Amino acid sequence: MTTLYIVATPIGNMEDITLRALRVLKEVDLILCEDTRVTKKLLQKYEISTPTMSYHAHSKLTKVDKIISLLEEGKNVALVSDAGTPTISDPGVLLIQQVKEYFGNAVRVEPVPGASALIAGLSASGISSAEFVFLGFLPHKKGRETLFREMAESKRTVVFYESTHRIIKTLMALEKYTGGRKVVVARELTKLYEEFLTGTPAELLATLESNVKKQKGEFVVILAPDNK
Repeated sequence: MTTLYIVATPIGNMEDITLRALRVLKEVDLILCEDTRVTKKLLQKYEISTPTMSYHAHSKLTKVDKIISLLEEGKNVALVSDAGTPTISDPGVLLIQQVKEYFGNAVRVEPVPGASALIAGLSASGISSAEFVFLGFLPHKKGRETLFREMAESKRTVVFYESTHRIIKTLMALEKYTGGRKVVVARELTKLYEEFLTGTPAELLATLESNVKKQKGEFVVILAPDNK
């Protein structure tokens, strides 16, 4: 059966890719990439010469039509993101929706699991993952304060992604709404400067404000549940 593979790629360390993922990337007819320049670094490392094509949040409908035409021809296609698992806080989910709507069960959509910043951060945080809520990237403005209020009342662990540009404002908001709740900030996961910082929002603010270098990178923020 013609297959669209959803292939997880490393989030930093290039060795964090499965044998199955490498085999699939070698065998498919085309690899859809968020940014072909980023993916080609990975492909070159593992001597994979499969053709690539860009597919991202701003891709036009003509690009989707092209992908659907290739699947109709029986071509097997792999979807990757720049880092981690496609469709998790990633525009690839829109493509999968369209493929399922167009083909139904005639085309298999098959996950090839692997690295995910969400799971990597949570697994080493020391905060319970028995129940958790994942919020992806928080909105920049509209609805942002509402989410922090909801976090303050949550009885479950809350996990979300944050950027270097907003990490300080986020910790300030967590201090305002969640007070002394335990927070883990996982920075630059699997990369050279990976670190896990644990404390109250106020303590983490003091740490990051005293060392600007710790404000740089990509963050997974994990808020412990309210167990009152």
